[in-house]
Amino acid sequence: MNDPQIAFLALYLIYAILILLFHHTFILYPFRLLTTFLHELSHALACWISCGRVHAINVYNNEGGVTSYVGGCRSLIVPAGYVGASLWGMALVMTSGGRKTATGAAGLLTGMLLLSLCYAPNRTMILLNLTYAIITSVFIYLEWKVYSPILHYIVLFYGTFVGIHALFDTYHDTVRRTVLRSDAYACYEMYPCCLPKFVGLQWAILNIISQLLGIWIAMMQLSDACANLGWWECIGVDGDGDGNWEFGDKFWEWEERIVGDIEDYVWYDQTIKNCRTANDNVTHNAAAYRPNQIDATPSFETAPGATTGLSVGDATKEGTAVV
Repeated sequence: MNDPQIAFLALYLIYAILILLFHHTFILYPFRLLTTFLHELSHALACWISCGRVHAINVYNNEGGVTSYVGGCRSLIVPAGYVGASLWGMALVMTSGGRKTATGAAGLLTGMLLLSLCYAPNRTMILLNLTYAIITSVFIYLEWKVYSPILHYIVLFYGTFVGIHALFDTYHDTVRRTVLRSDAYACYEMYPCCLPKFVGLQWAILNIISQLLGIWIAMMQLSDACANLGWWECIGVDGDGDGNWEFGDKFWEWEERIVGDIEDYVWYDQTIKNCRTANDNVTHNAAAYRPNQIDATPSFETAPGATTGLSVGDATKEGTAVV
């Protein structure tokens, strides 16, 4: 583990401790509203993806929010709030390790903040979005024109807070209690087999996994093996830093054995099919050249009251034999 990785983990732990200590205080109130906005934005994104139409995105000062929409896939839109917030937290954490990736994440967040103002926002949301858009844009400018690194710390704090608060929000609103107007209860109304608390538990587990995955990807990005590689190349880096995954001989032996079994099965199956085809052709040809069989047994129709003779064409005195 190198120095940047140690600094990243230490800073993440410091952020997490501060967030847990001051989570319900007024100091972090603006960040709780930011998480609510990302929750509602995720509903809107799911609506757009499923070809729906969004009418309004609102965030209220009581940390609640509403997204009004028409059309779209409801099965995708309803769970997108809690799931989307956890994915936003993961994305911000995993992109905080690099200068370009942190700038891209901050720029995307700023764009979403401004874009959502086009959908009938209320007063709280207008103030919230403009404030965060301006602050984030200022940090982007400072990162590239004044001092670096500084944007890394901001994006990492955004991601850490959004991930932790989304987990708390999911637990309190869907696992600890059942709220009739919550997204989990809406899922239950669509699919009665999905109990609200069970749905919320799945979302909470997904949130934890997302945060851990974001930390892991950020650690990979800060590793020595990724020093001279792009972000996507870094995802496939092995211990040698050549950008390719290397497996031992046992893996390739296992792969060759599986491929060999598949090839043997394909050959066997094709052989059986060929044999069946050949047998069908032989049977068809034999039937085509077989001479017509004529029943040699004569058929007699006897008139009422008549008797038949011993041979065809012979007539007895007592009756007539008709062939």
